[in-house]
Amino acid sequence: MFRPLELFIGLRYTRAKRRNQFISFISTVSIVCIAISVTALITVMSVMNGFDDELRSRILGAISHATVSGMPGEAVQDWPRAVKIAGDNKHVLGAAPYVESEAFLQARRSTGGMLRGIEPAQEPKVSDIDQHMVEGKLGELTPGSWHIVLGRELAMQLGVSVGDKVIVAVPAFQSSPITGSVPNLRTFTVTGVFEMGMQEFDSGLALVSMTDAERLNRLGGPTGIRLKLDDMFNARGVARELADQLGQVYRVDTWMDSHANFFSAISMEKKVMFIILSLIILVAVINLISMLMMLVTDKQADIAILRTLGSTPRSIMGMFMVQGVLVGFVGIGFGVGLGSLLSWKLPAIVKWIEHVTGVTFLSPDVYYISELPSKLLASDVGWVALVTFLFSLLATLYPAWRASRTQPAQALRYE
Repeated sequence: MFRPLELFIGLRYTRAKRRNQFISFISTVSIVCIAISVTALITVMSVMNGFDDELRSRILGAISHATVSGMPGEAVQDWPRAVKIAGDNKHVLGAAPYVESEAFLQARRSTGGMLRGIEPAQEPKVSDIDQHMVEGKLGELTPGSWHIVLGRELAMQLGVSVGDKVIVAVPAFQSSPITGSVPNLRTFTVTGVFEMGMQEFDSGLALVSMTDAERLNRLGGPTGIRLKLDDMFNARGVARELADQLGQVYRVDTWMDSHANFFSAISMEKKVMFIILSLIILVAVINLISMLMMLVTDKQADIAILRTLGSTPRSIMGMFMVQGVLVGFVGIGFGVGLGSLLSWKLPAIVKWIEHVTGVTFLSPDVYYISELPSKLLASDVGWVALVTFLFSLLATLYPAWRASRTQPAQALRYE
């Protein structure tokens, strides 16, 4: 649309002259406002990406990308075959059997929780709980030892530490003529404490040997097989493949099924924040409209002369769109540069502010994520730049259209 003439005159109008320095000042303000808006939007999106990634990694550090299970409350049939089929899938990086059941734990105090029996040698293939051990090691969960590893919050609720005894009861009842039906009870020794940084696991998960969990629940094998995939976002596709290969007696679930609402809420929050912050860019673009309207008013005589020399309304419109688009480009350039730099250095900047002021923004005693995370994505930067450019382009249309409607005779009447 822009020929060299429109581009040349449009660029000439961007230079400040003695009589239109106020217009140039408004143009500078428009650039600054757009740059600040773009910087803010990129930074906020990066922080939300960081929190999303941090929460996702912490949750998936304790659960698995996918699980293979049998009938509820029963052991998986022919589980070695299921492990082999799952392990042969090219998208599966690791597979580990487990036994999981609800339990009642009692020591100095009592509480409920989830009891998970694991194989310590296989567990690092599907989770990173071993990397979050505060005391002890997972390797101490040997068969027949009746050792237990507790989440930190769970240990505090029970009032126990390493070396203390915990009575564990599971809803697997046994009957006798004297006592009737009673739940299975067993005394465990606390040999370790872990802290994942997620309330769901730190306050409600206890780990024991898989063999001990089978004996306590009177099972003949694991209740499921946990899988780690090469791409967690491809979990549902892999689940469908495994379900077809394993047969109808097996059930394959993914992390998307167990925590779908949580991550959907985070995704929706991110979209809403993008829309709200985009309105800030729209407000900044209003300055651009004001600047162009004043420029059109100031250049009435120039427009009339150009029209008498043969310039078409479309050509006049292009001249003023050049300046508006240029202001938008400059603002976007500065905003993308500053926003990317701020997002990249934000954790270090926050630490420096905390060190100087002595104020802790995310206290470890209150928040499970004690450092401000930031993750800059090229897709977010691209969307922000595109939306800002479209707003800038739309802002130029009405002033440029008003300029193209200028009548030469009326504009030159009092010149």
